[in-house]
Amino acid sequence: MPSAVLDVRTLETLISAAVTAPSIHNTQPWRFRLDADTVTLQVRAATDRGLRHTDPAGRALHLSVGCAVLNLRVAITQFGWEPVTRLLPRPDQPDLLAAIRLGGLVRGSSPGLYDALWRRHSSRFPFSERPVPAAALAELTEAAHSEGAALTHLSRTDADRVLRLTGDAERRNTIDHDRAAETRRWVREKDGTGLGIPPEVLGPQDFRDIVPMRDFSAHRTPDGLPARPFEKRPAIAVLSTLHDRRADWLRAGQALQRVLLVATANGIRASLLHQALEWPDIRRQLVSSTATGPAHAHMVIRLGYGPEGTPSPRRNVTALALTHPHTTY
Repeated sequence: MPSAVLDVRTLETLISAAVTAPSIHNTQPWRFRLDADTVTLQVRAATDRGLRHTDPAGRALHLSVGCAVLNLRVAITQFGWEPVTRLLPRPDQPDLLAAIRLGGLVRGSSPGLYDALWRRHSSRFPFSERPVPAAALAELTEAAHSEGAALTHLSRTDADRVLRLTGDAERRNTIDHDRAAETRRWVREKDGTGLGIPPEVLGPQDFRDIVPMRDFSAHRTPDGLPARPFEKRPAIAVLSTLHDRRADWLRAGQALQRVLLVATANGIRASLLHQALEWPDIRRQLVSSTATGPAHAHMVIRLGYGPEGTPSPRRNVTALALTHPHTTY
């Protein structure tokens, strides 16, 4: 049964669930504050953990926060409350990206998604040649649609085109001094902060050059994983929204996380290919016009079956004194 009040242990569990969300370079660019009077969790941007060169507009930051917001919604529902969510609720506070009030009691929950959020993490390893069933792809499409986004599963021709664009973006990242230095700062041994990407989390490169995984080889130890063959026909999907405003970025993040949770619940692995989203001219080429107008891409997702990979660390939540209404994480 749900508790009548939000006790410390439940609050810590909710925040722990939120921070399992993915974020670019594992920057975890979010902070949480409890408004005890209204029992509302505020989700704020941690702009000091933004990527000034890779993500100058903050779109990827908003996407990451959107993923955390979806996790909070799933966890709040699991504890028996209705999550009443407002995006960008205070124009005078641009860092306040979302406010989620714990509303009335609800009967339904999503135990499959709640279980999946604790197990979900990206896999940077090769997948098998086993195709993802059409029924599963349709379920992922519906997951994105329920959050106001579109998930387009690409034909082989379109997948090849998007992978080529991703490779072009990866090559640009490699020779861009500022972006390379920024990446280097976030590839680090475990240092107790729970931030960044430890070397053991990084996967191999595809020696066939079909799947252009982000190449951290210049930033890791010489004993990194050797190149390996990836799948010959990667299953690629592009997540997009009709508009490209800050609220759309947050909605896209929620849609992305729901897709990833549904995939995890169905035993499907996913890796996120973000490089092409980091260059505006390449990003515009990821999706074509639709009957209702132009679409704006937010993520390229590779789907399949294979090793689950190694999870990235997360910041410690249980050590925080979250009971004070002005405490932030």
